[in-house]
Amino acid sequence: MNMIPMIDTIGTGRNIAVLRKNAGLTVADLQDIFGFTTPQAIYKWQRGTTLPTIDNLVVLAEVFGVTMDDIIVIDHDTVVEKSA
Repeated sequence: MNMIPMIDTIGTGRNIAVLRKNAGLTVADLQDIFGFTTPQAIYKWQRGTTLPTIDNLVVLAEVFGVTMDDIIVIDHDTVVEKSA
């Protein structure tokens, strides 16, 4: 049995919101960048309800001028048991 860390979706969402604001961007700006018809996905990311896909994380990192590691929060205290 291996123990693996989890992504903190709430913390990651907070990071996305802070980085967006620090970049001087609105949710509507991100919506335009991604070509989304509605802003719902971005609001879900910021609330930690869902995570961006890897492709979208790459875009966020580029837009914010950070690495994906700067966006994603890893929760080392909560682990999931994984059987081999």
